[in-house]
Parts: sequence; structure tokens; C-alpha cells
Amino acid sequence: MNGLQPPPPDSANEANHGDGFVRTYKAWKGSNVFLLGGRLIFGPDVRSLFLTIFLIAAPVALFCVFVARKLMDDFPHHLGISIMVVVVALALCDIILLLLTSGRDPGIIPRSSHPPEPEGYEGITELRPGLALTPPLRLPRTKDVVINGITVKIKYCDTCMLYRPPRCSHCSICNNCVDRFDHHCPWVGQCIGVRNYRFFFMFVFFATLLCLYVHGFCWVYIRRIMDSEGTTIWKAMTKTPASIVLIIYTFISVWFVGGLTVFHLYLISTNQSTYENFRYRYDCHENPYNKGVTKNFMEVFCTGIPPSKTNLRAKIPKEPATSPRTTVHGGFISPNNGKAIGDIEMGRKPVWEEDLGEMGNYEGQLGDIMAKDRGLPDVSPDLSRILPPETTEGRGVAHHPKGSSWGRNSERWEISPEILPLSRLGESKRMNDKSNAECTEENQQSKTKL
Repeated sequence: MNGLQPPPPDSANEANHGDGFVRTYKAWKGSNVFLLGGRLIFGPDVRSLFLTIFLIAAPVALFCVFVARKLMDDFPHHLGISIMVVVVALALCDIILLLLTSGRDPGIIPRSSHPPEPEGYEGITELRPGLALTPPLRLPRTKDVVINGITVKIKYCDTCMLYRPPRCSHCSICNNCVDRFDHHCPWVGQCIGVRNYRFFFMFVFFATLLCLYVHGFCWVYIRRIMDSEGTTIWKAMTKTPASIVLIIYTFISVWFVGGLTVFHLYLISTNQSTYENFRYRYDCHENPYNKGVTKNFMEVFCTGIPPSKTNLRAKIPKEPATSPRTTVHGGFISPNNGKAIGDIEMGRKPVWEEDLGEMGNYEGQLGDIMAKDRGLPDVSPDLSRILPPETTEGRGVAHHPKGSSWGRNSERWEISPEILPLSRLGESKRMNDKSNAECTEENQQSKTKL
């Protein structure tokens, strides 16, 4: 029989899970780049990683060909080979540490699917006929937590819809909140956080050792030329231009990687991150995370790396196309009113004026309706249209005028019963004014004909 063949096991499994599910890294909302099916995660500027590898490998290759190979003949056999072995080992260790820093999760905090509920929020109340939508609540921008007896402010992230843990910050380049955020390094193409900081420091430290090693043995080779030929240093330098290039290159590089090594040694000894050092200036304030020099170093190098909070290969259900940031009656919005503005953790100031202006829209819309004729009896007919029937209890409108108060218990706007007859009075007055105007116009036209 030529019946339908059953699908292979892998295809059947994919059919069961592929319709409504997708791998986490495929539905990732950050700006990261993934390799090997989500096993490696890089920053959006991962291309700079190839430049960094070239800046390490090219000078080492030049040193091995034009300097180390020549020194092998001038030293005893084992010492001559060790010169090349050491420089290759340093370069390989440096590149491996670079890849460990760049290709792993730096400590990304998973995003929340919806904003947290404000304190005292009892949930979304049931919509009843005649009740208008309640203006959304606003989450507080910061919260206070106590760490080692010192009050620390944690901030709300509008992008990730969560309150960041202490020492966490949002990277505007990777578009992720990173635990113990240090900085985003363009040379490794990745954020530096709690899960790759030690590898980053070791990468910078080994790069410093490599620069000093190459720089020193280039001078040793020039000295060997001077002794063997009995010439001056300038003539010896002309005989090995590769050494001159390497001396200049390593001299410039060691100021960067060496200075960075010393700076991070200071940060580790005081238990600070680069971001905290530039933003909070713990030199002038008490550092709640400082445990002493010994414990600070042990915390960085002798503790286990915390596991990743995100399983990038796990299958998750596909998200609907609707935005979860706002809700209806009795709902709430983020401190930024659902608007993506510059993140203050990356040095950009929040646009508080825009937020205040948007809040003013709630106060101005009803005020514009009631201010057309400058009086309560002349309320616009539009107001009576949005009012609920007289039998409806607790009449409400969508927006509030200036000076009004918001009922905290009912979470809606109460309109006094006296407003209803005034609105009808205003409507009748408008109709009378319109009739009088039409009569006046007809009289003027009859006089013109006479």
C-alpha cells in the first residue's frame, strides 16, 4: 500500500513543540548576537573581537619570526626555546580569556513579562456598565533597600519592567539589565558583569604581561647585536626594524592595558565597579559593599561564578503581539509612562519634563471641554454625551480636571449630581441662542430685499 509515511521522530517532536514554542535566544529582545544555537552570547559589537584578536596575534607572530627565533641561537638550547614557548603561551591564554569574557552571559537579568503591581494595588476591578476607564497608576521610580546598614536606592527599568537588584544597571548597547554591571567593553564586544568580570581582569592582566615580555626581549635582542658586532645602539636598531616596531607598539599598548590593570586592582580592593566609581564616588561616601581588601579579592577570584539566570536554549511560548505595559480600568503604567527614554544608568538624564507634560494631558482634556464658555451653565454638550445615565451610580469620566481629587477607594472620578441639570441647561441655552441668531438673520435679509 502506498499510504502516507509517518514523519521522522525529530520532525514529529518539532511539530509538537514548534507551532506555539520557540527557543529563548530566538525570541530574545536584547541586541545580542548568538552562535552555536544560543550556546554563545555576544554583544552587538562582536565584530570588534576579531580586531582585538588580530592586535594580539600579529605582534606575537612578528616577535616569534624576527626576534625569538634569532635569540634561540644566542642562548643555551632549553632557554632559547623557552623564550618562544612563553610568548606563545601568554598569547594563547590571553585569547582564551578574551573569548571567555566575550562569549558568555555577563549576568543578564531576565525581563519581566509585565510591570510589577504598585504597593497597595488590589488588582484590576471588574468593569461595570456606566463606569469610565480609570487613569493608570504610576509605579515609583525608585525604592529603598538596606545593605549592611546603609540605605541604597534601586531603580525601576522601563525596558525590562522590573526593579533592578542592587549593583545592577541597564546597558543601552546590549539593551539588557546586567547584574553587578561594570561597563560595556567595545574591545571584547560584551558587557562586563558578575559572571565574566574575573575573566576580563585576567585578560587585561595577561595582555599587560605580554606587552612587557615582548618589549623586554626586543631590547635584549638589540643588546645582543651591539655586543656581537661592537656597534652603537642606533646602528643595532637599524639592523632589526621589527624590534623597533614592536618596542613602539608595546610601549603604547602597555599604557592602556597596564593602566587598566592598576585601575581595576584598585576597584577590586575597594569592591567597586567602574560604573559605581564614576557615578557614586564612594571615596566621598561610605561604600556598603566594601568588606576589606582580603575579602574583596576573595569575592572576585575565590568564589563560584553564579549560574546564568536565563536558559537561552529553553523553549518558551510565543508572545502575543499585544503590549503588556498598560491595562484597562484600575490599571497602571511604568514610571516612564510606557515610553522608552534614555536610561539614566548610562549617563543619559531622564526627560522629566516630558513625563510631567504627559500627566498634564489628563488634567487638560476635560478642562478644555468645560472652559469653552467660561461658566458652569454653558457646559459643552459633549460633556453630557460622555456622562452615564442618571440611574448609574458613581458617574465617571476618563480624565480629570485640574484641582479635582481622585477617589482612592473607588479609583474613579465622581461627578456631582448637580452637574447633570447644569449640562442640560447649557444645552438648552445654546439651542435658544441658535434660534435667536437665525431669526435675526432672516429679519436682516427681509430688510435688504425691501
